[in-house]
Amino acid sequence: MLIVGSVVIRVEDMARQAAFWSAALNYLPRDDADEDFTQLLPRSGVGPRISLDRWHADLHNPPRLHLDLYARDQAAEVERLKALGATEVNWPRKPPEADFVILADPEGNRFCVIDAPDRVPDD
Repeated sequence: MLIVGSVVIRVEDMARQAAFWSAALNYLPRDDADEDFTQLLPRSGVGPRISLDRWHADLHNPPRLHLDLYARDQAAEVERLKALGATEVNWPRKPPEADFVILADPEGNRFCVIDAPDRVPDD
């Protein structure tokens, strides 16, 4: 049996990306974080870890892998993430009835915020 232990995101500015993803997901950096590799852990202890690996990598357009983040209140989460430094990505092939909003983190790594109130547990 396999489980997702960590999703790795390549970054260039470790401090900025660690601050963005920690605030975006309500995660905490592991105690042994450094400027080349940081692993973020869910505060609740439940869910996959996010690993930030400082490494220059050209962005693929569209990316070969991205995060789908489920939201109870999609509009509020999109605005919160934009306030943290995310930007909205316009994709001409996005269907009009899509339940997702495409965003990019401060370095351009894309992720989607999915309207999924029935999939997000109560606090």
